[in-house]
Amino acid sequence: MAATINGLDLRKTIQNHPVSTTKNTDFAAVEEQFTALLTLEDLDHQVSQSPQSVRDLESAIATAIPLAYGDSSQPGDQAAHLFLQRILYLINRLNLFWYDDLRHYRNERSLYLQWVRDRIESVWQQWELEQIDVESLKQQNVEQTLQAWYEADLNPSITENKRFLREDLDREGYRRLLAIASLDGLVEASRMSRILGGASNEVQATLIRVLLEEYGNGRLARKHSTFFAKMMAEMELNTKPEGYFHLAPWQLLASINHNFLLTECKRYFLRYNGGLTYFEIAGPSIYTDYLLAAQRLNLSETSSGYWALHIKEDERHGQWMLDDVALPLAEQYADQAWEVLLGYAQEKFIGDRAGDAIIQQIKQADAPLPAIASV
Repeated sequence: MAATINGLDLRKTIQNHPVSTTKNTDFAAVEEQFTALLTLEDLDHQVSQSPQSVRDLESAIATAIPLAYGDSSQPGDQAAHLFLQRILYLINRLNLFWYDDLRHYRNERSLYLQWVRDRIESVWQQWELEQIDVESLKQQNVEQTLQAWYEADLNPSITENKRFLREDLDREGYRRLLAIASLDGLVEASRMSRILGGASNEVQATLIRVLLEEYGNGRLARKHSTFFAKMMAEMELNTKPEGYFHLAPWQLLASINHNFLLTECKRYFLRYNGGLTYFEIAGPSIYTDYLLAAQRLNLSETSSGYWALHIKEDERHGQWMLDDVALPLAEQYADQAWEVLLGYAQEKFIGDRAGDAIIQQIKQADAPLPAIASV
């Protein structure tokens, strides 16, 4: 990834030194135990009465945290990252309704789950902040910086990753791209809905407009996630939400979990909207890469319609977010306006990191995904 964000040197150096892992900890087995814990009747009572039931979980978390986040100048152990981000995701996703068995939500307000989440999140978020030069952001002219970033991210230069997508991605790589991205694509904009409540003003109205378009103005056939599901079905992929959870790299899970945090905590409202501003501005360029790949592979419009729709709508959304959300918030919260920049910079950094990981997984895949009828 680039060492600068739109010309501003914000990313601190991360050296690729190897980090040894603790071989005695079976993270996958502990995750299975944790998944079972989520379904217990009155989890908090069970933990209180039988603390030994979570001993392996707490031991694994205690082992994984220093491996993943012990040194912000190093990338950390990949298995530890994946374990921690999967645990966070399994807790965070309880904040969304999946139209499944109501018993799955019996522990959604568990104090123990809150403790586990905070135990991981507090250290992870500090590690993430240390990847960005926050002090430099505080010195910026927010309006000028946002305008400059808007111009740069609207039409970014062609990177190695973009060239790979446009020129070299094959059909199986395209299928794998859809499968991995489906963890977010099939529930798109769901987290955004959680920041819309409260007092009415022009900022809120703009955010609602963005959400309504993402949700097809209330028509399921026009909802963006419906277009994503159609792409997957056309490519013989499972369209069930979380059907490819096992493929998600920790970097993608970190991006999703980061958004869960920012939408959960209203104190991070400025950061979230800074991040959403970047996401909407950069969207057309990113989706153009995917669309060009689909067209080069002679895929049908059904197999690529989601990208075309996003390119069209996000061109508007990016301008709305800049003019009617980010800049007005920066003016209203002048003393904290740098947080809008922080949200923007973090979304770009974390998103680029996830994109790198997804492309590496596509390149290294040694077997095709099985064809399956949509669910």
